[in-house]
Amino acid sequence: MPTILRENNQPHRLRQVAESFGTDAERYDRTRPRYPDALVERIVAAAPGPDLLDVGCGTGIAARQFRAAGCTVLGVEPDERMAGLARRTGVACEVSTFEAWDAAGRTFDTVIAAQAWHWVDPVTGAAKAAEVLRPGGRLALFWNAFQPPPGLNEAFAAAYRQVLPEMPGYDHTKPVTEAYTAMCAMAADGMREAGAFGDPEQWHIGWEHTYTRDAWLDQVPTHGGGTRLPPAKRDELLSAIGAAIDAMGGAFTMSYTAVAVTATRTA
Repeated sequence: MPTILRENNQPHRLRQVAESFGTDAERYDRTRPRYPDALVERIVAAAPGPDLLDVGCGTGIAARQFRAAGCTVLGVEPDERMAGLARRTGVACEVSTFEAWDAAGRTFDTVIAAQAWHWVDPVTGAAKAAEVLRPGGRLALFWNAFQPPPGLNEAFAAAYRQVLPEMPGYDHTKPVTEAYTAMCAMAADGMREAGAFGDPEQWHIGWEHTYTRDAWLDQVPTHGGGTRLPPAKRDELLSAIGAAIDAMGGAFTMSYTAVAVTATRTA
């Protein structure tokens, strides 16, 4: 898993990476994991109403899950290519960065960001969320952290070191939840600095998914800077990762942890 905490722990400054996922929006929507129902249900149950804003909604993966849970969803997404796919799946979506987005007086019961808040300035974003949340509304930010099984995680790390030695942030040997917990801490600090939220809480929900070799290789180019790799480097990386999966029998079970930080808008 590529470490996202870079450039002095300010990933929101890496706009060229943040806006690269739309180069293959269909692959992103097809392969990226969904979020555990338990997390969606917990966020919906804690909201004072059904109106939800999805910040950095991408292709609408989380938006569709919350819509299925009974929410009325509006997405905000800076990449027109990602937003276009979200619209084609029925998700209302406006194109803008969240910091620059014009809410036009609209307010919401819940503001979420799924796998996206690290691309938002944590203080400016929290203040903007406070502006559009009704009193008692909830800001809920969450990520899927994955951890390959023992043996395969070392093999994945070796593949990245072999093909991309200039990108030391790729490391599957460390507990990935640590990076995401650090991002939650940064987001919580932003909530506190905004001065409009109660005490932030962190939630962790574990779940698993089994991947075939081809299914995992289909997802790999959507990680971090994978969309920006030269084709020859990408093919070399996929070949090395594929060989590692083949050595494990051609399939594996990935351990996921949905890591969330959430707080309630005060009056």
